[in-house]
Amino acid sequence: MPSESPEEIARDISAVAHLAAVPILLEVLCETTGMGFSAVARVTDQSWTLCAVNDLINFGLRPGGQLELETTLCIEAKRSRSAVVIDHASQDPRYRNHHTPRIYKIESYVSVPIVLGDGRYFGNLCAIDPRPAKVMDPKIIGMFQRFASLIGLQLDSELKHEQSESALRDARAANELREQFIAILGHDLRNPLQAVTMTSALLEARAVDPATKELATRISTNARRMSRLIDDILDFARAKLGGGIGVSIDEGAQVNAALIEVVRELQDGHPDRAFVVDIRARCAVRCDISRIQQLTSNLVGNALTHGDPARPVEVSAHTDANEFVLSVFNEGEPIPEAIQAKIFEPFWRRAIGSNREGLGLGLSICAQIVRAHSGTLSVTSTKESGTTFTARLPLRTGS
Repeated sequence: MPSESPEEIARDISAVAHLAAVPILLEVLCETTGMGFSAVARVTDQSWTLCAVNDLINFGLRPGGQLELETTLCIEAKRSRSAVVIDHASQDPRYRNHHTPRIYKIESYVSVPIVLGDGRYFGNLCAIDPRPAKVMDPKIIGMFQRFASLIGLQLDSELKHEQSESALRDARAANELREQFIAILGHDLRNPLQAVTMTSALLEARAVDPATKELATRISTNARRMSRLIDDILDFARAKLGGGIGVSIDEGAQVNAALIEVVRELQDGHPDRAFVVDIRARCAVRCDISRIQQLTSNLVGNALTHGDPARPVEVSAHTDANEFVLSVFNEGEPIPEAIQAKIFEPFWRRAIGSNREGLGLGLSICAQIVRAHSGTLSVTSTKESGTTFTARLPLRTGS
């Protein structure tokens, strides 16, 4: 059953108004039957609303106008899903005492259901006249029924077209919202954050008092963390709303120095943690080097967050005949096997230990980066052998 919101009613009136054949069909019905009023009405369990009309008797109803549902005979046609036809109401054994002919002073009446292709009841094709008319004729009733079927088919097409147009408008609006969202993150939030970062760096460099210097360092650390969170949200928004994370592929990237730089930065930020580093790619790698740095930073950051702080984080990278392989290992509480498949989903965070930093986007973004390189990202995790994340990227397209 169609809904009864004002928006839905207006939509359906508009849909009928867009059917060029309807006015012609209504004129044909009046000319053929001699009746002075024919109409298409939208009928629900609560309302009767006029959608289109051919009025030769000045009944006075216009598209959008409504009648009390219980005062019409259309409700009977709706309930029975069959035609209601009256030649001469005042002489009809069934309808001579019915309230509808008396209220509207009519003698002849036809109401035929309009049903859409999916079986939904749209409304009625109807005609009335204050004079009797010979309408209880199989040919007349058949004409009404065929016209009602034709209107139902055309309405199906029109409503589907409108739904497609509405979906397109929604998609355009979503695209504009995405662009605004990304612009706010990329510009409006970064500008004040950049000011905080520069001020804290200046304060840190000039501070003499140890307490002040420690405070400046803390501000700088949190500003960098905020910047990484913004990066994560931007990447997530582009990947989720824009069809995948963006990469700029260099067919011959030299990765060793770039990855060592990332690890050193993390070492500097975690001077109390031990690292074992073995980065020795023996050939150029087909990749977006900044994205591979981001991948490495996220995986190592995850190991630092969830690994045993008393044990080293191991970072290795190498190339074989076909692949570039990056692995990050840590000891500590393993990831339960039952939930390992979930850790690459956005906004999912390991419910292990007390550390709840981050938005849960880091590993999801890692998976997006690897996917954008046509590679694979996997994890193995047991109490005995520790946790290892391994990214494998093909060295050549199609390998």
